[in-house]
Amino acid sequence: MGGETQPGNGTRQRIDKWLFFTRMVKSRSLAQSHIQSGHVSINGSRCAQPSQMVKVGDRIELKLERRDIILVVRLPGERRGPYEEARLLYEDLTPPDEAKRLTPYEQAIRATGSGRPTKKERRAIDRLMSDED
Repeated sequence: MGGETQPGNGTRQRIDKWLFFTRMVKSRSLAQSHIQSGHVSINGSRCAQPSQMVKVGDRIELKLERRDIILVVRLPGERRGPYEEARLLYEDLTPPDEAKRLTPYEQAIRATGSGRPTKKERRAIDRLMSDED
């Protein structure tokens, strides 16, 4: 009855819908923009169109802001459900020891105590050095 169902019990599905159903992206339009900007590849080749179809066994590489994710399609999705349901749609092959990427804002912020001393800190250092003489 609905136009959203796939023929043949949904053996193939659009990549943008699949990414949305797996909860990797918050909306289909975000999934489409990720795909069009070249951040998604299927089986090693860059995915150029959100309408490209994926099937069970396809390897999806997704470059997000904080990390890269490698997934293998297990099932096509039918809806965007809770995490437990979405987790059944893929197998995660992302290396666990991969360090998270810093955002440009996080890169710009200096950790406390690193870099040049402030004027107050410099005066304290000067007092400490002059007391030792």
